[in-house]
Amino acid sequence: MSNPAQDERISGRTAPPSSDRRRVAFATVVGTTVEWYDFFVYASAAGLVFGKLFFSGLGANSTLVSFATVGVSFLFRPLGAFLAGHFGDKYGRRVVLVLTLILMGAATTLIGVLPTFDQIGVLAPVLLILLRILQGISAGGEWGGAVLMAVEHAPPKRRGLFGASPQIGVPLGLLLASGVLALTSLLVPGQAFLDWGWRIPFLLSVGLILVGHYVRRRVEESPVFREIAERRERTRTPIIQLFRKHAVLVVVAALVFAGNNAVGYMTTGGYIQNYATNPKGPIGLDRGPVLWAVTASAATWLISTWAAGAVSDRIGRRRTYVVGWIAQLAGIAVLFPLVDTGNIVLLALGLIILSVGLGFTYGQQAAFYAELFPASIRFSGVSISYALGAILGGAFAPTIATALVDATGTSVSVAVYLAGMTVVGLIATLLLRDRSGIPLGPDHEAEQAVSPLRFSK
Repeated sequence: MSNPAQDERISGRTAPPSSDRRRVAFATVVGTTVEWYDFFVYASAAGLVFGKLFFSGLGANSTLVSFATVGVSFLFRPLGAFLAGHFGDKYGRRVVLVLTLILMGAATTLIGVLPTFDQIGVLAPVLLILLRILQGISAGGEWGGAVLMAVEHAPPKRRGLFGASPQIGVPLGLLLASGVLALTSLLVPGQAFLDWGWRIPFLLSVGLILVGHYVRRRVEESPVFREIAERRERTRTPIIQLFRKHAVLVVVAALVFAGNNAVGYMTTGGYIQNYATNPKGPIGLDRGPVLWAVTASAATWLISTWAAGAVSDRIGRRRTYVVGWIAQLAGIAVLFPLVDTGNIVLLALGLIILSVGLGFTYGQQAAFYAELFPASIRFSGVSISYALGAILGGAFAPTIATALVDATGTSVSVAVYLAGMTVVGLIATLLLRDRSGIPLGPDHEAEQAVSPLRFSK
């Protein structure tokens, strides 16, 4: 049997009380949900309306360019990760989380009041892209801080479960974004949705940001960072140290996330929404039912993400990933055959099956990443790995999928692409050692600095 007193210790110090840990978990869930609601509202709107409203001057290429703006933000995620990693390792996790939340909310709200191409011409898409870039910078800095707040507050044997708290903010954000868009589409149907109804989900961000800001300001700083600060051992140039000693690890860790992200962005990037609702496409379903199907898949993704975090505490992060990659391949195999039937129930079933694999390649990622990097450069390590994985995986996945269908005339090509990315994620996972339960505090920096790469000495 485990020793409860030992389980409740972190890096040689008594862990925070369970009430504090629950408050931190709640704060990371709320904050990441708000952040990703903002991010996914844009992605869904890019697939549904932005091509017509902001890129109509491009004719047949309007949808393709609209999807490309989803990917543009990913190119700026590393900038957000670099900035957040630097300041998070020097000044703390909490201050970065509050700033990223405000930046994301401001950008999202401003998108809700932007004039369209018909109103101000080419300035409209330019402003839209600039605001999307701000969303990318915010998203790049958000994730690392949220997961470290959750994981570094957690007892060693429950890091996977606590680390899943910010992870479920992603499917919660998708669920909320799809649900709000579906409800708005129902209340403001047809041309009215295109004229002004689409703005409502963006403007609602103001209220969500106020709630998220209030919750995040009430949590304590990470105990690991407090210990680093008290010992005056903060690294002056954490990013330089990261790439000097752990550059290969960053790339391999990024490829793990890329395998999940490319597949996840079939829904979070708005591709399935556009594919299924495009009146000139092979299916031509109504917008509302498709959005509700995506909402149902987001609920499944949430549950499987939470389950993966808990399971990883029992069987290890690496084994949980392997189960997830296999499940994800199975989901890819059935996705488009079910979607292409044009039956909304079967479309929803395909998305739900896929979401199980997505959850089991995502829920344990917070703990997995946190256990890979030394305490003094951990914020930089997890943030930059995540941002690079997002570029390699999800950045242009909807654009690639659209181009593949245009070139081949069949969704089979998209399935092959997604299966290939899944195999990349599986291989990258197998290249890393499982370090579940490794001490996270600065007292154990030497142990943490030993490379987790299986091919290194």
